[in-house]
Formats: sequence, C-alpha cells, structure tokens
Amino acid sequence: MPKTPLDAIALLNADHRAVEELFEKFEKARGKKADIAKKICLELTVHTMIEEEIFYPTCKGVVEEDMLDEAQVEHDGAKMLIAEIVAGSPEDDFFDAKVKVLSEEIKHHVKEEEQRDGIFAQVKKSDIDLKTLGAKMQARKDELLADFEENRLPLQIVRSLTGAKVEYARPTV
Repeated sequence: MPKTPLDAIALLNADHRAVEELFEKFEKARGKKADIAKKICLELTVHTMIEEEIFYPTCKGVVEEDMLDEAQVEHDGAKMLIAEIVAGSPEDDFFDAKVKVLSEEIKHHVKEEEQRDGIFAQVKKSDIDLKTLGAKMQARKDELLADFEENRLPLQIVRSLTGAKVEYARPTV
C-alpha cells in the first residue's frame, strides 16, 4: 500500500523529530558514535538542501524576510560544524563537543521554524499548496539520500558567511 505523501510542513517536522532522536542516541552512545554522527550529518545535509532549494524559495514573499535570512545563517553555521564532524572522528579533541553544539544550534533553529509565529505558521496561513510542495520535497529528499548513501556527502555550501579570515591556534584549556 503506497504511503500518503506528507505536506511540506509535516515532512520537515518529521525530519526534525528524526534528528532529535539521533542526537539523543549520540548522547547515550558508548560506541558507534562515528556511525550516529555520520547519520546526523547525512540527515541534516539533506534537510537543509531541500529547505534551501525548494521550501525557502517558495516562502519568499510569504514569510518575513528577516526570518528567512536568520534561517539561512543558522543553516550555514550548522554546515560549518557538519563539515568539521564529517572530517573528524570520535577520537578527536572536541568531537563530542562539536556534535553537542550542533544539537543545540539545531534545537534553536527548529524552535524558530515551529514556534507559533514562526516560518511554518506563516506558511500555513498562505495559499501555498503544501501537499504539492511536500511531494516535490520528498522526491528531492529521496534522490539526495540515494546519492549520498551511495557516495559521500557533498562539500558544504554556505550562502550567508563570507569566509572571513581567522587564525587557528591550540585550545587554551
């Protein structure tokens, strides 16, 4: 029996819950942290891509522009941590801390999207066809998951950060 396609908001909410569960698993894990972290990074990469490629552009003119700008900056911050986590391993200094901070950033981002006057609430008040949008997003998600599970995650693309120069040093602690 074919599964009923989710509307766009339900799809994104389901992604949010799935990633929350993965972060909880990571926190409790004694082993297999690398596998769980990889799954977190995969899920978040796909999620951000469908939001940035399909959902957010559809929201332009419907959702407050500053909220979409903040969401993009939050995505880009998460992408920087995802790149660090993917390049690292549980034996590395700060690996667990990077996953923890990513979890906290994602919790904040999810709250911003799901709150009473957030992005999702604004979209629901519009005339956007959420069923059709959800089907389009699900198709792209399926395509990305198949590609990334077969190949490696792509290089993270940030849109709101300028690549400002920083100096790298040893930790002070």
